[in-house]
Amino acid sequence: VQLQASGGGLVQAGGSLTLSCTASRRTASNNGMAWFRQTPGKEREFVAGMNWRGGDAGYAASVEGRFTISRDILKSTLSLQMNNLKPEDTALYYCAVARKSFYSRRQMEYAYWGQGTLVTVSS
Repeated sequence: VQLQASGGGLVQAGGSLTLSCTASRRTASNNGMAWFRQTPGKEREFVAGMNWRGGDAGYAASVEGRFTISRDILKSTLSLQMNNLKPEDTALYYCAVARKSFYSRRQMEYAYWGQGTLVTVSS
């Protein structure tokens, strides 16, 4: 499975961005998917995840209420709507496909990763 992430960019604090991730094949539709992010010198951290049915979703506490994850099974896409962005949201954002049907907050549970898309939030 190959993942192509897009939608990153430069935005002012309080603004919005939508990230998209397209999987190369529908195999990913049977698996949980998630967004992670990483800044220089820090561990990659879980942002949001969704189970294979596109139902149950979970968020990091730092983004709860501001970010919304969604997926289109037929189009093999995963999206992340980010509102009220803060400078601390600045990071390289990665989409990932889990080994199982459910998302996880742990990196080791993911088999495939996209190349990352950069989000920069200015104050």
